Amino acid sequence: MVNHRTIDDSTTNLSADDLAALRESLHEQRLFRQEQLRLLAGPVTSRTEDRLRQRAAAQIEVRVKLAASARMVLADVEAALIRMDEGSYGRCDLCRRPIERERLMIVPQARYCARCQQVKEAQP
Repeated sequence: MVNHRTIDDSTTNLSADDLAALRESLHEQRLFRQEQLRLLAGPVTSRTEDRLRQRAAAQIEVRVKLAASARMVLADVEAALIRMDEGSYGRCDLCRRPIERERLMIVPQARYCARCQQVKEAQP
């Protein structure tokens, strides 16, 4: 049985309704990414003509990159669901401060507050 603990109200601005909406959003994202990966894993059809081979090769490259991206997002979504179950959802992985409600509503799988995300992105 999954324990759906919520975060102590003194540490975050997320209500029980917010958490429920975020959990649903994460589940929807997980289903979308799983379906995307299933479709991307399908066979690529190509003809023997050179032009079609080149086009198929380019499509394969795009599919590989899309699949890698989808796997990354899926991993982030699943990690967010685990953090929800553990009761640590909504806290920045770096500074341990609450992640802004508005940020979580836009990016429910966010691991970092906006400030720490900017610092991480600025690193080479």
